[in-house]
Amino acid sequence: MLRLLICDDSRETREAVKASLAGQPQIEVVGEAENGEQAIAVAVAEQPDVVLMDVAMPVVDGIEATSKLRELLPRARIVAFAGSEDTEDVMAMIEAGADSYCLKGAPLPELERARMIARMAVMEGWSADKIAGAFDGGQYRPPTLDQTEKRIARALEGQTLEDPKAPLWVRYEFPEWVTERLQRAFGKNLEAEMRAALTEATTDIRVNTLKGTRAQAIRALREADIEAKPTPLSPWGLRVEGRAPLATLTVFKDGLIEIQDEGSQLVALMVDPKPGERVVDFCAGAGGKTLALAAMMENKGKLVAMDVLKGRIERSATRIRRAGINNVERRDLSSERDPWVKRHAGGYDRVLIDAPCSGAGTWRRNPDAKWRLKPSDLEELVDLQRRILDSASRLVKPGGRLVYATCSLFKEENADQVAAFLEANTDFALVPAPKVWAEATARLGLETPYPGDGDTLVLTPGKHGTDGFFVAVMEKKAVAA
Repeated sequence: MLRLLICDDSRETREAVKASLAGQPQIEVVGEAENGEQAIAVAVAEQPDVVLMDVAMPVVDGIEATSKLRELLPRARIVAFAGSEDTEDVMAMIEAGADSYCLKGAPLPELERARMIARMAVMEGWSADKIAGAFDGGQYRPPTLDQTEKRIARALEGQTLEDPKAPLWVRYEFPEWVTERLQRAFGKNLEAEMRAALTEATTDIRVNTLKGTRAQAIRALREADIEAKPTPLSPWGLRVEGRAPLATLTVFKDGLIEIQDEGSQLVALMVDPKPGERVVDFCAGAGGKTLALAAMMENKGKLVAMDVLKGRIERSATRIRRAGINNVERRDLSSERDPWVKRHAGGYDRVLIDAPCSGAGTWRRNPDAKWRLKPSDLEELVDLQRRILDSASRLVKPGGRLVYATCSLFKEENADQVAAFLEANTDFALVPAPKVWAEATARLGLETPYPGDGDTLVLTPGKHGTDGFFVAVMEKKAVAA
């Protein structure tokens, strides 16, 4: 019997998990918790085999609770339970000690069985008879194969992933319906990029310059037996080998480092906020880019971090305090057209829109996400991005800049979205990304060459070793004197 503890602040989610386990007598739910503090107490009392931990736990957040549970339950399996938008939090949970992650609303068990059969046949080389023998319905073993599953096993017997006749989407493990979109994005580089998307993502760190220098962070990590090297593009980035428990280290708890992909750090660099300016992080989420922007502003000026997901904005408070930041105002929005936006129109020097997107640029970190993405999801996201751009652009003052960013690879979420906005808003003009890069790096005393090849910055796993990102900088025309 597998003993399971479910930790999620939503009762509806906890009930959904229990409902999904109906008919699986080998799993016993031994407890529930709605915040991190409860999770620790219940875990100590019940000693579960598996802990399903929501990344968004209140009171004691999921990251801190995971770190504590790793100490208390060294043999238990801790699974980060996350929504597709929680990429940074999932990474932090794994660094804190989680063994793996599970996306909310994951595929049905029947589909998971089919995928397991395919893995056994294609990747492990098992015969159809051997697979059937593993699914014999015995104690602690899965139920016997049905006729459809037997046909799958027989059809895949003897096949491998290296079949040159297989279409691209099979060889490089992405949904067939996105093939044309990826070809449009990458052209002749498609195979190289999709191959890179199958590799393990790096573990990157951003050094908080409000607390110290990159050299100091390297020394502190070395004292913890962790070797870190500067990232090639970000002036604040470090890259470490493997999956070190960074969230448990003093250097992390003291706020000198944050876990953040180098590409995400470069989005903040392209915003190029100056000390004393008024800046908005419109889709701030859990605050990763907010922290980077505040450090660039040297804690001077005003930075408003906002999001429609109130829970994520509230969770950012812990990270903000740890980083020693005091110029951030947190605000939850009712929608992208919250009345606050109209009241503060034309009042900000910089507005960053880190738009909700397909997350295709993060597939190497979240491989399950690509199989959950549907064409209708992409259509809805493109419409939402358009509405956010239309509303948030009102906050930019004349002469100020609007920065639109995604972690998507698809042009309809990126270049097409920007082109449509500029056509409809002639008071904005695209600022060439090489110019923005040169200004931002010069301000930091650097001579790092621009890593892109166009007027918008496009980062990819294959070319840059980062997650996939798109950044466009637009300037609002100044009022004529």
